Order: sequence, then structure tokens, then C-alpha cells
Amino acid sequence: MEFLAGIHPKIVHFPLAFLLFYPLMELLFFITRKEFYNKSALMFLLVGVIGALIAVLSGNQAYAMVSEWNPKSLAIFNTHQTFANISIWYFTVLLALRFFLHIKKRLNQYLLIIIFLLSLLGSYFVYQTGFYGGKLGDENILKSTSTYENKK
Repeated sequence: MEFLAGIHPKIVHFPLAFLLFYPLMELLFFITRKEFYNKSALMFLLVGVIGALIAVLSGNQAYAMVSEWNPKSLAIFNTHQTFANISIWYFTVLLALRFFLHIKKRLNQYLLIIIFLLSLLGSYFVYQTGFYGGKLGDENILKSTSTYENKK
């Protein structure tokens, strides 16, 4: 499972990018009404959610590889994990709603505005996840206590 822990910092950027560009696809669909943007929005959301699931699994393994946590790093990690969990659940529910509305062809102007606003709120959660994850990496809090690093 060290493999999963090691790839976490490398793969988290992909779901971040997909989930942060997803609201743009919704906005473009709202403005243009082109089916291309409708399907693109759905695909961005789907790929983002799948990538986020992989990122959460690898992040859990990275957490398990750390043998000792100091209070500062543990507090930052807990906040990072909380926002990651909120993000994954939030976007999974939004994906189910978006997929249902797409299949049933019930996307009207009002629902598109609501979905766009919901996607912006989800982007806030993703941003916070990345912010606290970056704090963990930037401050090298894990450097001396990671069993993964010590085995290299």
C-alpha cells in the first residue's frame, strides 16, 4: 500500500482540475445551450469524482504511513481530510442529480442556474481541500515522521 501513499501528491491535481473547471462547463452550457458543453460538464464531473475517489484512497494510505503526528500537523491534516470528505460526497450527490436530469432531459433554465451555483459552492470545498493539503506539503510537516520517507 506504500504505492498508493506515494502517488497521492502526484494524482490529486487531476481531480482538482476537473472539479474546478466543471462550473465553467456548466456556465458555457447555460450561455450557449450547445449539447457539447452539456456532455462536457457531465464528463468533467464524472472524471473529477472518480479521480477524487482515487485521491481519497491514496490520501488515507498516506495518512496511515505517518507514524507520529505533531499537534500542528494533525490539526491541518484533520481540516484537509474534512474538506476532502465534504468535497467527495458533495460532488457525488451533484453527479447523481446531474446525471438524472441529463437522462430525463429536465434541464431547464432555472435548474441550470441552481446547478451552476451548487458547482461553485463545491469548488469552494475543493479549494479548501487543496489549500490545507498544500499546507501539509509546503511546511514539510511530514518529512521526519513519515515511515514512507524513512524507507527510501
